Amino acid sequence: MAIVEVKVPQLSESVAEATLLQWKKKPGEAVQIDEILIEIETDKVVLEVPAPVAGVMAQIIKQDGDTVVADEVIAKIDTEGTEAVSPLEIKPVPAGGPPPGAPAAAPAAAATKGDVAMPAAAKLLAEQGLAATDVAGSGRDGRVTKGDVLAAVQAGAKPAAPAAAPAAAPKAAPAPAARAPLPAVSAPSVQSLGDRPEQRVPMSRLRARVAERLLQSQATNAILTTFNEVNMAPVMEMRKKFQEKFEKEHGVKLGFMSFFVKAAVAALKKYPVLNASVDGNDIVYHGYFDIGIAVGSPRGLVVPILRNVDQMSFADIEKKIAEFGQKAKDGKLGLEELTGGTFSISNGGVFGSMLSTPIINPPQSAILGVHATKDRAVVENGQVVVRPINYLAMSYDHRIIDGREAVLGLVTMKEALEDPARLLFDI
Repeated sequence: MAIVEVKVPQLSESVAEATLLQWKKKPGEAVQIDEILIEIETDKVVLEVPAPVAGVMAQIIKQDGDTVVADEVIAKIDTEGTEAVSPLEIKPVPAGGPPPGAPAAAPAAAATKGDVAMPAAAKLLAEQGLAATDVAGSGRDGRVTKGDVLAAVQAGAKPAAPAAAPAAAPKAAPAPAARAPLPAVSAPSVQSLGDRPEQRVPMSRLRARVAERLLQSQATNAILTTFNEVNMAPVMEMRKKFQEKFEKEHGVKLGFMSFFVKAAVAALKKYPVLNASVDGNDIVYHGYFDIGIAVGSPRGLVVPILRNVDQMSFADIEKKIAEFGQKAKDGKLGLEELTGGTFSISNGGVFGSMLSTPIINPPQSAILGVHATKDRAVVENGQVVVRPINYLAMSYDHRIIDGREAVLGLVTMKEALEDPARLLFDI
């Protein structure tokens, strides 16, 4: 037989270790080349580990929930095996069993795409004691999503009945070894204090990393926030006027985020310190504009990066943001898409937020918070009128950014949004 090792893929320099989520194959099951064997969760992304060759899963070395590092061997594939118990897993046949030359009982068929659960769904399945086969998938290629699991739980889905005891089973070749329990993603402990139950769930790697970075930001930055209000009527009118032609020409809707991104770039060009970062006792001024867009995902908050935004068109920005949103939903964002960034934008308005004080994303020195646009009474030329108003908030590191630059930078964004033609002429 020819054994090929399955290894943990290369992780980024900032990621020391990762966690195995859930094996999609058992020892003895057939695997196809490039078929996804398991997903690995880091503190930034979820990576898929494909089969390097076709064959039979011979041995699983690292179990669900184990902590692993880059290039560590986690399983072995027998390229010459058949879909039965792998030579590495063969055990003595009990007395009365089939003769050595008889064919072994075939294990369960290879998992189909419909049996594959997304990372957030896999964790929830483990918590509820369910398998991917217990839930009908509605995701791409029939994958099980978190929403599918929640719907199944509400509908009263129960785990499949355990297999009959060995004594009552018909005499046949031993089945593949049962999957080991999930040490890191097992069902949370539930304490019932009368009618006040409590549930204890361990943080995911991403959630723990987000918590660590937020505390780091507040501990190391002198964070101050400045606010301003923007009359969004000009942007809304321009968007309404060109929405149909824009979508027909570029295949994507014209949203508000591209206007906010372009307005932010205008301010960063005018006040470069907003685009800078602190490195020890040095201030690093970046000659490029990589803007992070905060996106909510089933795993938590992620901030993919728009590279060289000053060179992107409105259509380029809208397409990339839509792509990031879908990748975040599917857990497909790559490490290179989450690394770097010189400035960030957080849009709490999509959830209805009126006002907030965003926290700086280290090592950046400023972040723009965008909120819900609502009709409000404002005074113009001594008259009270109703306008669609959005409150902007910019948090900045007061160690290197003075109030003057911060306030004038936000005013630049306000002026660009209230007169969008400025963005076209770069004035």
